[in-house]
Amino acid sequence: MPRTPARASDRRSAGRAERRDRRDRRDRRQRTHGSHRSARALVLLALGAGVVAVCLVSLMLGSNLISPSAVITGLVDPSHDVGAVVWGSRVPRTVLGLISGCCLGIAGAVMQGQTRNPLADPGLFGVSAGASLAVVVGVYVLGTSSVLTTLWLALAGATVASVLVFTVAALGRGLASPVPLAIAGTAVSALLVALTSYLVLSDETTLAAYRIWVVGSLSGRTLTGVDAALLFAGAGIVCAAANIRSLNNLSLGTEMASGLGESLLRARLVGLVAITLLTAAGVALTGPIAFVGLTAPHIARRLIGGDHYWLLPASGLIGAIVLLGCDVVGRLIGGNAEVPVGVVLTVLGGIAFVLIVRRGRMAEL
Repeated sequence: MPRTPARASDRRSAGRAERRDRRDRRDRRQRTHGSHRSARALVLLALGAGVVAVCLVSLMLGSNLISPSAVITGLVDPSHDVGAVVWGSRVPRTVLGLISGCCLGIAGAVMQGQTRNPLADPGLFGVSAGASLAVVVGVYVLGTSSVLTTLWLALAGATVASVLVFTVAALGRGLASPVPLAIAGTAVSALLVALTSYLVLSDETTLAAYRIWVVGSLSGRTLTGVDAALLFAGAGIVCAAANIRSLNNLSLGTEMASGLGESLLRARLVGLVAITLLTAAGVALTGPIAFVGLTAPHIARRLIGGDHYWLLPASGLIGAIVLLGCDVVGRLIGGNAEVPVGVVLTVLGGIAFVLIVRRGRMAEL
């Protein structure tokens, strides 16, 4: 039967309506994506403003309250009476808190994305334990505890521990599942902690140096070695940025990630390098501070979602805010003898840990 003009017109109308519907759906998706992007950008801007605010508070508060105008005067004129206080103690601990908090926050986000374990932190892969053992060996064997030497020792120890964990996991069930990696990290951490305990209990000098370092504190530290730490931190951030696409794919499951063309070996290796460099930089500057890498990604995930393009920078900013904020709290509640930031974080992090478990965060991300 020949096609009538009416039927052809109906088909053309239906085709136009279908194309119009597809175009409308695409426009709605783009508007929604744009609104989400704008909201996330606003969150990052707010977090950046929070970092600036907590830095100012860190420079103002301490054993003596310094007004904002006096802080600015001290920063501009180090020879001023206030400048000696600002540059002598408060600027170094603020800078170290920023670097360490940012490094540990990003490392925690990468760790949780790699293992799909919401309770993972940089200590899970034995990175902190390896850095601690290397610092103890440096004091025990070389008799040195300088900041620069500690930085290089921490990096070396963290690297060796990470390679050992990666090798053990690869020789086992492989890298398709995050479980062998987590189990290998726990086992290696236990071994390294045991070796560290043996060394510090065998020598009083090593014990004294380790006791000061292991608590995790920003007090009494200088900016010595910050340039080297920034070099490691920058390399770690670059590796973490290169791992973002892999982390987003891994969040769908290893089988789905493989189906999308993801190389699990490359993803695990790049992520491990990022975690090692970031954790080593943070730990070497302030000691093995716990719970920043655990809590910062969770707060960031609640604020900005699970997309690692936004999650990693948000975790870094929140890590800096948390670490500096807890340091200020330790100064205020300690009176004449301030409480180290590692102790404050342990208390608050323990509470956060319990809340995460109670709210059912044990499920895979």
